[in-house]
Amino acid sequence: MTGAAVTPARSYVVCATPRSGSTLLCESLLETGVAGRPREYFEALKETGLPRRPREYFWGLRSPEVIRLLPHDANIDRVAGRSPTWSREDYGQHLAWALQEGTTPNGVFGAKLMWGYFNDFLELMRGIPRLGGMGDGSLLSTAFPDLHYVFISRSDKVRQAVSLWRALQTWVWRKEENAPADEPLPASRAVYSFDAIGHLLDQLRRHEDAWRGFFFRIGRQPLQLFYEEVAGDVEGAVGKVLEMLGLERPSGWSPGRGAPSRQSDELSEMWVQNYLEDVSRR
Repeated sequence: MTGAAVTPARSYVVCATPRSGSTLLCESLLETGVAGRPREYFEALKETGLPRRPREYFWGLRSPEVIRLLPHDANIDRVAGRSPTWSREDYGQHLAWALQEGTTPNGVFGAKLMWGYFNDFLELMRGIPRLGGMGDGSLLSTAFPDLHYVFISRSDKVRQAVSLWRALQTWVWRKEENAPADEPLPASRAVYSFDAIGHLLDQLRRHEDAWRGFFFRIGRQPLQLFYEEVAGDVEGAVGKVLEMLGLERPSGWSPGRGAPSRQSDELSEMWVQNYLEDVSRR
């Protein structure tokens, strides 16, 4: 726990897809000390209470070669851990924990949600008696006071899919803190695959479209941010979120102290070009 419980008065959710710049944005917001602690408190499948394994990103793809290139589930399970508060039968306990963990002393709560977990999250939330039977928008507005939405996407979907494929193979999602900017990511077990990148590209597009459909259904207009602008001007992107929440930028705050570095390198760029060339030949 982070200390004495604080009841949130304002809330926001960063709605994202993997490798969209959401980690950079959320960790920079966290560093302000006034914008909640936007982490993935709800990153768990309802059947397991755990994040998706690499192979679960490829349901529906009939490619033994792609599956062979991924780390075995048992290797992931050794390091995966279910939150001690998570329970299908008493999800209210986990929600209460998340609200405490994600709220800064000024009463602002932040969280990050990936579409790949969103429907399971809603189903678990409806198991809480006071939220059962509610529509999506009403449920979230009831659970999270004065709720705002941030939608972050990436214009270059091919690079996003390449980044995701590489992370799923190596299970390396970010550079180590203080690593040199030009230090390459580990290349072990990282193999180019047209089928894998194409599958993830389609999945990322569908998940982004699903977020847009959700906002349309509930009649809400999110604050739209793009990976490219966050990576190029994280201070400006954080400023937009703070303005949305009616918060002033903290005196002395500047971005970058604990924010993750960009992970693209020569190997990633080579895969992007390989994929585009393969598409043009088919």
